[in-house]
Amino acid sequence: MKINKPKKSTIIFLIMIALLLIPQTRKPIQVFIQKGLALISPSIIDDNKQSQIADYNWKLKDENGTIFNFEENKGKVILVNFWATWCPPCIAEMPSLQKLYDDYNDKIDFVFVSDESFKKINSFLEKNNYTFKVYNQASQSDFFNVRGIPRTFLIDKQGKVVIDKTGAANWNSDSVRSTIDALLKK
Repeated sequence: MKINKPKKSTIIFLIMIALLLIPQTRKPIQVFIQKGLALISPSIIDDNKQSQIADYNWKLKDENGTIFNFEENKGKVILVNFWATWCPPCIAEMPSLQKLYDDYNDKIDFVFVSDESFKKINSFLEKNNYTFKVYNQASQSDFFNVRGIPRTFLIDKQGKVVIDKTGAANWNSDSVRSTIDALLKK
């Protein structure tokens, strides 16, 4: 029995739908698709449209319960990333964030924020060999009122948001690196 092209595409479509309905296969497929979308670099916001952080008073806590005040980052280039271990787009962009962190962690401040338990976070970090530090919010920020994840902000030394990206992106791209290099020279 020979299957014609329309029948083949219908069969493939039904298999894909079935795989997306099965919880064990859904997440890996979603991550795979998001990795394809995460090849795109985030866009830089035009100077006249950049928002300004007015209040740096935002408290975060690490896994030991130590409070970190975001105020300590004032006057520095900062990358803030909101994410979760269950989020396929977050998982898809993490390798690029780790590579950027590896090369820039001594030049800019990275603030990774998740609302999950540190047990779950640390297990995820260890499994994937990620080395960045993650915080939970200890207080709410008026500025960082994030509704969707992943959401990442690149902030210059004056507190202007140069990049504000919701969704997966390639944070290790040449354009992001050149943007950070330019911000460091200002």
